[in-house]
Amino acid sequence: MNSRLSDACGGLRLRTTGSRLDLSSTELELKRKTNHHIWASILSLFLWGIVGIIATLGFTPTALALEYNKEILVEADFSGRDLTDSSFTKANLRQSNFSHANLNGVSFFAANLESANLEGSDLRNSTLDSARLVRANLTNALLEGAFAANARFDSAIIDGADFTDTLLRPDEQKKLCKLAKGTNPITGRDTRDTLFCP
Repeated sequence: MNSRLSDACGGLRLRTTGSRLDLSSTELELKRKTNHHIWASILSLFLWGIVGIIATLGFTPTALALEYNKEILVEADFSGRDLTDSSFTKANLRQSNFSHANLNGVSFFAANLESANLEGSDLRNSTLDSARLVRANLTNALLEGAFAANARFDSAIIDGADFTDTLLRPDEQKKLCKLAKGTNPITGRDTRDTLFCP
């Protein structure tokens, strides 16, 4: 004797044949697909809600460290970006714009930064060893704790730059002292004092 029963939880139809229960495979598959679509829609709405909130608040997530080693990035625009711990080792960055960028811990080892705009950038703990900063604009830049041995700063603009604890060659330090003036607006330190100029 066959009879159909409704499952109270999901509305599934069960057929009984003697003492055996038989679940319709078509109905079960339909139920699974429906549940899958409902959860996918809920998750999608949740994710779009998060994206909308982030966009509304103007929140910028922290960038992952990127590698631009040996890249040719002449006149590239990195202004205002968070490039923490990224690497530009031996990259050609001539006339690139890094103004107001977070370059904390970035490696510019042997990079060409000729005529680059680094105004107001955060170069703390960065590696500038053997970098070419000829005619670079370092106005109000933070270079505290930077490693700049063998870096060249010929004709660089360093008004208000903070060189506290920056490792420099003595001859480059003397060159920079001839150009040094101003006070860093963030740390309040005089550029000449941070370079130990006489």
